[in-house]
Formats: sequence, structure tokens, C-alpha cells
Amino acid sequence: MTSIIVGLGNAGDRYVGTRHNVGFEIVGLVARELNAREQPAERLYCWATADSEHGRLVLAWPTTFMNRSGFAVSDILQRFPAAADEILVVTDDFNLPLGRIRIRPGGSDGGQKGLRSVAQAIETEEFPRLRVGIGPLPTDADPVHFVLSAFTPPELEIVQKTVAVAAKAVIFATRHPISEVMAQFNNTNPALPE
Repeated sequence: MTSIIVGLGNAGDRYVGTRHNVGFEIVGLVARELNAREQPAERLYCWATADSEHGRLVLAWPTTFMNRSGFAVSDILQRFPAAADEILVVTDDFNLPLGRIRIRPGGSDGGQKGLRSVAQAIETEEFPRLRVGIGPLPTDADPVHFVLSAFTPPELEIVQKTVAVAAKAVIFATRHPISEVMAQFNNTNPALPE
């Protein structure tokens, strides 16, 4: 079961509402749903704690910027030792269609630089991750500009629904094995009719 939840994104007001900060938004909603207690910020991350059926949960938002997220995760694990499979990293992915949710127990970073940084820092790719689609990347678009752009008004409704579903998946992961989380939530897409 998950004991450390890390939402990836970029800290600072200028990045609020951008595609790259979906991970922050999801973990923020999880924190509110679980009545998490905000803790004094550390050098590399902001964090909060919450209670679960299986003990204390640590929720964290790295302040290192996306591409250096691994430094924060490594620091978190030094303070709160946990096995790699007890971490859940939540992030955006422009290789997935807008709103698609995909959970995996490990594997490659798929080009997502935050996941790559985490894998390099903790020296394994075998940690659970929940990726939320923000794509597709438009033809000839600059990926950096795209991920740092805001959602369009038509996209926002999908994103809000997706954040809500993804937060449910994260909370479910604190109580169930990742295989059960995958079975229940994988490929969920609030953009599609029920």
C-alpha cells in the first residue's frame, strides 16, 4: 500500500493552472479529502501528513521544478524510509490523451522528465506512478511551451473531472495493492461518456 504520495509540478504562482501542474492539483485535492495537516516546508518540498488505515501518509509537492523532482523524492525517503513500491508519484503526460488516467507499478519514464529524475535519484524505475493525460501534443508544438501552457476553457471541464477521479484513485491506493488500483482506474477517461 502507498505510504508516500508525491505530486509532480512546478512551484510558484506563474505555474498554477498549467498542464505540467496536474500532479500538484491531484495531490492537493487528496490532501483536502483526507484532512491532511500541513507541515513546515522543507528545502526541497512542501508536505503534509494524514492518517490512513495503515498508518501515517506523507503527501509532498517538490519545489525543485519538474526536471529535478528526484532530489526532493530522495530527500523525502531519507526522512521517511519506505520501499519503492510504497511511493506513488502523480504526474502529467502529454503522450496520453487529455483526461486519460494510467497507473503502473513501474517501468520506463516514457519521456516524462519528472519520472526520469525520480528514477535516477532513487536508482530504480520500479515505483508506482499515476499519469494523467494532457495531450496530444499538437503537431510542430514546442513540448516545453505546451506543458507550461494553461488549459483552454473547453479542456478545463475535462481536467476538473479527471483531477477528481485521479484523487479517488490515489486515496484507493492508500488502502489497496497497486494491482487493484490499476484494475479499477486504469484508462479511466472523464472525457468519454459513461
